[in-house]
Amino acid sequence: MESTRNKLIKLLAENNSSYISGQRLSEELQISRAAIWKHMKKLEEDGYKVEGKTKKGYRIIEYPAKTSENTLHWGLQTKWLGEKIIHRASITSTQHLAHQLASEGAPHGTIVIADEQTKGKGRMNRSWYSSKHKGIWMSIIVRPEILPYMAPQLTLLAATVLADVLDAQLGVKPQIKWPNDLLINQKKTAGILTEMQAEQDQIQYIVLGMGINVNHTSDDIPDELRNKATSIYIESKQERSIKDVIQQILQAFEPAYEHYIKHGFSDTKDKWESYGFKIGQEININTMRNSWTAKFNGIASDGALLIENDDGQIKKMYSAEIDWFGEGETKC
Repeated sequence: MESTRNKLIKLLAENNSSYISGQRLSEELQISRAAIWKHMKKLEEDGYKVEGKTKKGYRIIEYPAKTSENTLHWGLQTKWLGEKIIHRASITSTQHLAHQLASEGAPHGTIVIADEQTKGKGRMNRSWYSSKHKGIWMSIIVRPEILPYMAPQLTLLAATVLADVLDAQLGVKPQIKWPNDLLINQKKTAGILTEMQAEQDQIQYIVLGMGINVNHTSDDIPDELRNKATSIYIESKQERSIKDVIQQILQAFEPAYEHYIKHGFSDTKDKWESYGFKIGQEININTMRNSWTAKFNGIASDGALLIENDDGQIKKMYSAEIDWFGEGETKC
């Protein structure tokens, strides 16, 4: 159900070239004039600039760039994704809160987002550096009717969505490093973490985490990561509205997710391979028993990594240590 605050913003936006009277707002929203005034004050706290004139009414003269539940809701053109948004100025990890909310029954499509994470989480229990107001630190709760073994495909799906947004809407050409990293000029700018709660043949929920470096300058990236990490700003020389990029991602993710649920993984596989990093090139593979070099042939119909050995044998890899850059440090 749409909140009174969002209905108020919508009414004001629809009349942004003229004033709308307090009486009309009161009638439309079925609340008192005093309640209207209180809502206006809350909008101002969120960064909206509201002009009020006696005998004329109210109008919004400036919209905020800041990220909040209200600003993210306004203008978000989705049906179910982001209907419920939880925003925190600072949090240990959006994944942690999303798991808690999901276990308590949070609905499909709930979003948890933070301006800052103090204990950001990546794959393999690695930490994720999450600067305040510089990037997107977001977790999405979904409850797909798919078998648990298919859950990793959602990581690959999310990667294609982020790649499309960076490519088409932001003018930054990315590549996807299997399974969960987005690279620009071979430096990491985004990562995806998919975690689930499931029974043997049924998923209860999946928490899909995304960390994206948006407006980081070189000085915002720790010294030890500067040769490995980058941001949209560093690569494009343009600062972005965090709120706008979040909305673009959500508006791209919803139809992509629906298509995947309805039609399966095939189209996602093709899209992923169009962005795939080092497809057709040699990579170094290390397991507990062997180390060898093979050609990376893309991904299989279930999302596994496909390699071609020297003898021409094609093999699926679900878990291994892959040396993508000749440094022997990428585990998957």
